[in-house]
Amino acid sequence: VQLVESGGGNVHAGGSLRLSCLISGVTYDDYTIVWFRQAPGKKRDPISAINIADGTTHYADSVRGRFAISKNNVRNTVYLQMNSLKSEDTAVYTCGVLWGAVVKGLLPPPGLIDFWGQGTQVTVSS
Repeated sequence: VQLVESGGGNVHAGGSLRLSCLISGVTYDDYTIVWFRQAPGKKRDPISAINIADGTTHYADSVRGRFAISKNNVRNTVYLQMNSLKSEDTAVYTCGVLWGAVVKGLLPPPGLIDFWGQGTQVTVSS
């Protein structure tokens, strides 16, 4: 399994970015892609997830209403549209594979992720 993120960059507060997570090597369709982010000196936190089989989405409170996760099964890609960006959104964003689905609506901790991408830096300047 290989995950490759892209789309990070520098943006001013209030701006938008769209991250992509290209997925390869997965032969099952019952899995979830989870986006995490890690700011300097902080732990890695899950912020959004989408189940590849049925499209169910989940968001952390910190991004709900500003970020939107989507998928294109033909392109094997999951997107994270990030709008109304704030300086506190500055972090390394990484996607990961969770086998199965999110349980009870709770975004999974990093310890439950089986495969990771390399991450992409998002920097929001105020």
